[in-house]
Amino acid sequence: MLAASKITGLPIAATDGEIGRLDDLLFDDRTWTIRWAVADTGKWLTGRRVLLPKEKLAGPDPVSAGFAVEISRDAVKDAPGLATDAPVSRQMEREVFGHYGWTPYWDGGYGYPLATGLATGAVAPAAPLGMLPEDASPEEEATRDAPSGDPHLRSAEEVTGYRIEANDGGIGHIEDLLLDPDDWSVRFIVVDTRNWWPGRKVLISPRWLKEIDWSERKVWVDASREAVKASPDYDPGSPPGPEEEARLHAHYGHVWP
Repeated sequence: MLAASKITGLPIAATDGEIGRLDDLLFDDRTWTIRWAVADTGKWLTGRRVLLPKEKLAGPDPVSAGFAVEISRDAVKDAPGLATDAPVSRQMEREVFGHYGWTPYWDGGYGYPLATGLATGAVAPAAPLGMLPEDASPEEEATRDAPSGDPHLRSAEEVTGYRIEANDGGIGHIEDLLLDPDDWSVRFIVVDTRNWWPGRKVLISPRWLKEIDWSERKVWVDASREAVKASPDYDPGSPPGPEEEARLHAHYGHVWP
C-alpha cells in the first residue's frame, strides 16, 4: 500500500524530463478512489498546477523514487492550468482530456470500481459520473456541463485533520490515507488517536463510515470507542498485508475482502 503522505512531493517525469512533483490527490467521495493527481510544476512553469489522470501515472519507481507519465513536457506546458483555490469542474476535466486526446472516464475511458458500504449521504451513482439518464430533464441537461466544481471530488490533503467520531464519542483525526497501488482506491484511513488514547494510530476502512460532514470537517465511523481502543496498532513502517487486513475486518465485524 502507498501512504498518501509518503508519495506527495515525489517527482513526476515526462517522457523527456521532469515536469514537477506530486502536490495532491483528488478522490471521489462516493467510491473513495483517486481520480486525479495534481502536479506542481515548480520552477519549470512557476505557479502552474496541472491535472493528471491516475491511470497515466506509473510508479512510484523504487529506483528513482518518483512517478513516470507518458506525456511530453511540451504537452504539459500547453495543458490547461489548475487554479490554486478553484474547484475542479467537469468542464476543466473535459478540457484536460481533450488536450491530451484521451477518452474521458465518463465515456468509458477511465472507469473505477465502486466501493460497497458507502457512507450515508454518499450514494453511488446509478450511471457513471457525468452521464445522465435517458429521461433527463432539460434542467439536468443544462447543468451537466456547468463549470461549477464537482461536489464529489475531494482533496487528500484537505481531509487530513478531519475529526473522527465513533458511535459513542470522538476517537481522533485523519492523519493519512493508505492507497491500493493497483486501482488507486483508498483502502484505509489512518487515525491518530493522540487526543483520546495517546501513542496510538489505528486503521479504519472508508466502507465503515456512516456519515461525513464536509463543512464541519467531521467523519462518523460505525464502531465503538472500545472496539477502536482494542484494535490492532498501525505501524507506518509495516503496511498491513492480507492476513492483517482480514484480522482487522474481523475485529470490527466486517467481511473481508
